[in-house]
Amino acid sequence: MTASTIPAPRTGYTRHASTRSKTELFAWLFMRLSGIVLVVLIFGHLFVNLWLGDGVNAIDFGFVAGKWANPFWQIWDLVLLWLAMVHGTNGMRTIIADYAERPGTRIALQVVLYVASAIIITLGTLVIFTFEPCPVGADPALLASFCTAG
Repeated sequence: MTASTIPAPRTGYTRHASTRSKTELFAWLFMRLSGIVLVVLIFGHLFVNLWLGDGVNAIDFGFVAGKWANPFWQIWDLVLLWLAMVHGTNGMRTIIADYAERPGTRIALQVVLYVASAIIITLGTLVIFTFEPCPVGADPALLASFCTAG
């Protein structure tokens, strides 16, 4: 049996000191701060969509069209999308780093994660800002009931 010494309390922690970076500290801090902001955004989203008006029965194409006609709600949903995706991507990056043992597997999973996240963020942003419920020149039979013909 070998004797080991226990370092004095409050002494510096030296394990992996050479491989540590500020990136992980910023990622950890981002997760905490974005989590707080996401709680506010999500509960605001749920309150407006489910609590006000007729609740879930009122959510349809017209509800979304009316909501996104206001730039405030476009920005609200955009920030919600971006924060949720970056927050989730950072969490998955941490899980991949913890559990993928082989470097090749880790890199492949991270590439798939980053590509999927970038695609979802890009498509979501495009949908929010290019959404046009009443396109000009469309067949009136295909338009929503709130669109004026002509």
